[in-house]
Amino acid sequence: MRFIAGLWLLLACAIAQAQGIRVETLEQAAPGLSDKPFRVRVYLPPDYAATQARYEALYVNDGQDMDAVGMAGTLEALYARHAITRIIVVAIDMPPDRMAGYGLFDRAKGDAIIAPTKYGNVGANAQAYAQWLTQALLPAIDARYRTVPRADGRAILGWSLGALSAFGIGWQYPETFGRVGAFSPSFWLSADNRDADAVQATRIVHVLVDGSEPMQRPQLFFGVGTNEETDDRDGDGVIDVLDDTRDLMQGWDGPDGASRKGLRQLGYDVSPDDPHNPNGEAAALYLLAGGRHDQPSWARMLPVFLRWAYSAAPPARRD
Repeated sequence: MRFIAGLWLLLACAIAQAQGIRVETLEQAAPGLSDKPFRVRVYLPPDYAATQARYEALYVNDGQDMDAVGMAGTLEALYARHAITRIIVVAIDMPPDRMAGYGLFDRAKGDAIIAPTKYGNVGANAQAYAQWLTQALLPAIDARYRTVPRADGRAILGWSLGALSAFGIGWQYPETFGRVGAFSPSFWLSADNRDADAVQATRIVHVLVDGSEPMQRPQLFFGVGTNEETDDRDGDGVIDVLDDTRDLMQGWDGPDGASRKGLRQLGYDVSPDDPHNPNGEAAALYLLAGGRHDQPSWARMLPVFLRWAYSAAPPARRD
């Protein structure tokens, strides 16, 4: 699939007077993914027009949720306290078929990895979405705005299925993204969902990481709420979303007893569970006490992630 960068229509500009943040609303064509262009909102820092500085860019899935998660207000509060460096946020509205667009893929083969679920298949267009984002949207943003056009100047963030998408894109495009944020990630998706053991053994993201070789990869931030669900497929008293995230980070044993690689086995410095503020580890887990699988909880995770990713002295990228 080929995309043409730069097919922009500037729809509107809005200045949030209280925040001083300028929001430009754009459209980007996405043939093969949507009959209509994607809406993309770009949050420019207050001093953007007054300087010639370049800014790191944060790409965010589920851009339609920006008001619900308080993106503008959170940025302004952190800027006012000089808690983070100023950034450009690129918020991308979800694909028309969200379940198809957000998922995992095999970049080398150029194929989506489809996960069957009781709700329908997930990820059928995941490869096409990743290709559009990296080959069409990203070059167009770099051409239009004063970004830092390097991996260490770009991050990608998402929640739920959007977090799965963000992780997959960051993992398979390490030359493009230097940091990844994944809130309430849907790491439970599996190739075989006949029973609990089959799900445990064939979780797609875990198989992807287990089959990866050690190499330079993005820094990773995972946010998980302690009250997201009650499901506990392995009966260990820990909800699946937390178990799945810890397994991905620390490695895990399959139902056959064989050890599988996680981030730790690939050389990541994996942080211990921290109920407060991770400190820029290569792979950090933030537990939100009482957090649920919803927008108010992701709004509470957002400032923690932004401080982790964009502190005044951001952590060096892992080699």
